[in-house]
Amino acid sequence: MPDQLLNTTQAAHLLGVSKAFLERDRWAGARIPFIRVGSRAVRYRLNDLNDYLDRQVRHSTAEG
Repeated sequence: MPDQLLNTTQAAHLLGVSKAFLERDRWAGARIPFIRVGSRAVRYRLNDLNDYLDRQVRHSTAEG
């Protein structure tokens, strides 16, 4: 089954951030993986977003 694709609004909602945050992330080097569909459409794979969230887990505020 193909991975579900989310638009910027849906991805922002899932991550609990603003659309502007995701737009800035893409502009600044894309820590959060995205796919460009055609010349303008941007989509996020659900699996990529879940992987990103898993990598953000910290057990102490001292962790980098």
